[in-house]
Amino acid sequence: MTELLVREVGAGAAPGSGTAVPVAASRRERLARLLRFLRQRPGLVVSIVFVALVLVAAFAPAVLAPADPNVGVPADRLQAPGAAHVFGTDYLGRDVYTRVVHGAALSLQATVIAVAVALVVGGLFGLLAGFVRGWVDEGLMRFVDVLLAIPAVLLSLALITALGYGTVNVAIAVGVASVASFARVMRSETLRIRQSVYVEAARSVGTRWYVTLWRHVLPNAAGPVMVLAVLEFGLAILAVSSLSFLGYGAPPPAPEWGSLIAEGRNYMATAWWLCAVPGAAIAATVLSVNRISRAIDGEWARAR
Repeated sequence: MTELLVREVGAGAAPGSGTAVPVAASRRERLARLLRFLRQRPGLVVSIVFVALVLVAAFAPAVLAPADPNVGVPADRLQAPGAAHVFGTDYLGRDVYTRVVHGAALSLQATVIAVAVALVVGGLFGLLAGFVRGWVDEGLMRFVDVLLAIPAVLLSLALITALGYGTVNVAIAVGVASVASFARVMRSETLRIRQSVYVEAARSVGTRWYVTLWRHVLPNAAGPVMVLAVLEFGLAILAVSSLSFLGYGAPPPAPEWGSLIAEGRNYMATAWWLCAVPGAAIAATVLSVNRISRAIDGEWARAR
């Protein structure tokens, strides 16, 4: 009934009268704009499709590879890529494709935890520093400067040494090492929005500071930080895979992408695919995420 009324009002409205356009027509127009946008960017479409497949592999690996990644056939060890095994087999006869697909679950879940830690902690630091100012701003930003002064890999290794080995600890360490970037971006956006007219109006009518912060500042400052989170997702994949390659991730036989490369480096001369396939998966995922983040950043800049 509501859609019928909207359709009738839209049909009877005179052009330029200010009446809202029909809901169905508005949806069709938005869909047409989206299709035109994607048609002009085939690289972005390929990136979205690949990231979607990686997410399926991360959260439902049995859909793409139903076999057990830790079970192999010794007679099939070190077989080159072919019809029986698309990406070949490893030194225990395990299918490399199956291990790469199931390894996405560990690597991507650790990456999500790392980005979430950096986003929440860094965003909170930047929000408080930019809104409260004064000694709070000075104290938090000096702490952020200390984090920036330490190389990210070195800081991650120090935190893993304190927390212990494991996928979750690696994710937390990578997230803490990325806090500074989120804090700086959130602080700059908060300082800009803090001087806006609607924020000053809210404060002039006696709105409590935490209400102003939650309702007005945070929603308008979150856009660039979310774009940074998408970009940081690719960097976090590299960091998590690097630490896993060094042996700080999940213990064998867990098929993390970094540990798969570490296992295959001893067979580079005879079985190049053991390193090439997981390395290509990491590179393609990072490049796809970066392509998507650039598209989001460009659209956000035009919207502003």
